[in-house]
Amino acid sequence: MRVAALRFWTAVACSVALAPARAEAEEGFDTEHIFGFMIGTDIGNPGERELQSQTTGRFGKGGGTYRALSQEVEIEVVPLPNFRVEVGGTATLHDITGVPDIDDRRQLNFQGASLDLRYRLLDRERAPFGLTVAVELHGDRIDETSGAKGRMYGTDFTLAFDRELIPNFAIGALNLIYQPEWARFEMAGLSEKSSTIGAAFAGLMRVRPNMLLGGEVRYFRRYEGIGLGEFAGQALFVGPTAYFQLSERSRLTLSWSMQAWGRPAGSAANLDLVNFERHQARLVFGVNF
Repeated sequence: MRVAALRFWTAVACSVALAPARAEAEEGFDTEHIFGFMIGTDIGNPGERELQSQTTGRFGKGGGTYRALSQEVEIEVVPLPNFRVEVGGTATLHDITGVPDIDDRRQLNFQGASLDLRYRLLDRERAPFGLTVAVELHGDRIDETSGAKGRMYGTDFTLAFDRELIPNFAIGALNLIYQPEWARFEMAGLSEKSSTIGAAFAGLMRVRPNMLLGGEVRYFRRYEGIGLGEFAGQALFVGPTAYFQLSERSRLTLSWSMQAWGRPAGSAANLDLVNFERHQARLVFGVNF
């Protein structure tokens, strides 16, 4: 994974070198897309439409080889003030060999579709902080972790806060997360219910008029059952995030996270590689149309 990390920082360095400078800094922040694995409270202006490509990679389990890539294409529209709608479809690629409790697979499949609804309750320009509630519904035919076929349904509830720490220079954000999921696998005929709660914090600084650099810290706890039943494991992820405003209509976000600490239920291990991955990476490109 050192090679992958080197590639990430090489991409960041190249982007910094090639990013065009602007004569004047942008006024304030638009936090809608500047974070990698988190969300901000801004949702855009009424009438805006965006096309977004989001590539997510998850690497490393308790043994063997584990690589999972997902490619999601999304269309975002803002039909009303403070309200945003996003629909998307996802394809996944799994390369799994010798991982405990997961069948070996090398496959490319259409995974499923999602609907993301966001409503901004507080605008940080008029309130002490911004506040947005987000609900994402998704239905899948492929399990994102194992690649097994079945029927999977889930809902991601996120409460997002953000605030400018230093006007036009530094921004901070907090996400509170609850993710209940239902799954029925085709081959074994087994049904599973699980839930995840988490908290995530991000801080970004403006290093150039069109570029932000910072990092994200995310903590998750996994449970059996959708009502936070039996504890299954926990993990802490940390890593850098870079945001580039490529042009007036296009943008790019790069984010990398590694599991810095974790512990599955009933184990003294320092990482939870049963419920979570060792590394996660995300690249998001968006354009207004």
